[in-house]
Amino acid sequence: MLTAGFVISGNATKRLLIRAVGPGLAPFGIADRLADPQLGIVPLGRSEPIATNDDWPNLASLHAAFSAAGAFSFMPNSQDAALVISLEPGAYTVIVSGVSATATGSALVEIYDLDP
Repeated sequence: MLTAGFVISGNATKRLLIRAVGPGLAPFGIADRLADPQLGIVPLGRSEPIATNDDWPNLASLHAAFSAAGAFSFMPNSQDAALVISLEPGAYTVIVSGVSATATGSALVEIYDLDP
């Protein structure tokens, strides 16, 4: 399991691109990749995620978000995880794990601010 925390300050909602990359690390020479990452976003003080993703949906809107953020593309049928979400100011945790309880390997968590 990989856990990353972040804080949104100020008083305005932020639109974010959040990704859990496993298979997408192959072109960078990472051999021991998490084959099927899933992600969950948990606000401070809660135990259940408010948003989750497993196997990113190959949608034009996500391709546009990748481009706007300067993030590298995923293969169309990869099992990487990604979502675009608007969050209120506060503290959050991104939790990444393998779909299978026995899944292990390297993963990368990315959080991009999509607001200008």
